[in-house]
Amino acid sequence: MKKLEELFDLPRSNESDPEEDLVYTPEQTQSIMTEIDDTIDKIDAALPGVRDLSSSDSEMDELADLAKGSYKDLIDLGMNVDSRFAAEIFSVAATMLGHALTAKQAKLSKKLKMIDLQLKKANLDAKLLDSDKQPAQQGQGHVLDRNELLDRLLGDRKTNAKKG
Repeated sequence: MKKLEELFDLPRSNESDPEEDLVYTPEQTQSIMTEIDDTIDKIDAALPGVRDLSSSDSEMDELADLAKGSYKDLIDLGMNVDSRFAAEIFSVAATMLGHALTAKQAKLSKKLKMIDLQLKKANLDAKLLDSDKQPAQQGQGHVLDRNELLDRLLGDRKTNAKKG
């Protein structure tokens, strides 16, 4: 991110940036990370566990069933009244059906969010476990410039031409 002095072409101020002065050794960084981990553990312990996730599912199902029942009742009523009153009854019936759909969508959305959070937690846990291990060396590499690469390719072509 550009600093304001650079952005507006102003002369640099004499005050030093506090973030520039902070240079930590690996030991200091490790101790800070340990403190942060301990704080996160304390926060997790202080927060109560999430309870009654299934009760909200049953409540959403109950609301959806009530809305569907009301929809059916209103449709039957709309079919049995004068046509000039039926439009408003059908409109309310459509609203009830919309409420039933919203309840089902909220239930599904909550489940998907919980799955997403579980996947993110598993991914974070895996990253934390992998950060403790040194990455395995998969192969050897050699940096070549363009001319060396062309020499090798042309050299291979010449040796293959002599053999054939």
